[in-house]
Amino acid sequence: MGSNFRSGCPLASTLDIVGDKWSLLIVRDMLFQGKKTFKDFSTSPEGIAPGILSSRLKWLEEIELITKQKLPDNKKENIYLLTEKGIELAPIITEIILWSDKNLRGQNAEMFSIAEAGFNQDKSKVTEGIQNNYRQIVRETLG
Repeated sequence: MGSNFRSGCPLASTLDIVGDKWSLLIVRDMLFQGKKTFKDFSTSPEGIAPGILSSRLKWLEEIELITKQKLPDNKKENIYLLTEKGIELAPIITEIILWSDKNLRGQNAEMFSIAEAGFNQDKSKVTEGIQNNYRQIVRETLG
């Protein structure tokens, strides 16, 4: 995997992994909406094309941000779950959301209220809640 990195810079290395247009949106959908299946991701409002979605899911699995598995009671459909490494992206996503609310709201009249999503609280508590909620989703999914 070392050949995937442009430089030794930590920021550049992170962007090499999740800096494309879709990867963080897939992680967002998993963390915030509990999406698990290809069909779930296909319904996101950003409209990711099936080929790109398939490619990104494979990439996220390869770099161990997600796992692909079958449900114990349904061996036909693949589900995707975040690994702990993927769950640890929650603080980054929270910070991006807060930055966007502060700096881009004037340019995007369609931006939804972060207060309604609970982001008006202490950001460490928000992040911890997001992570714990997702871990509960995984426990319930896997039984």
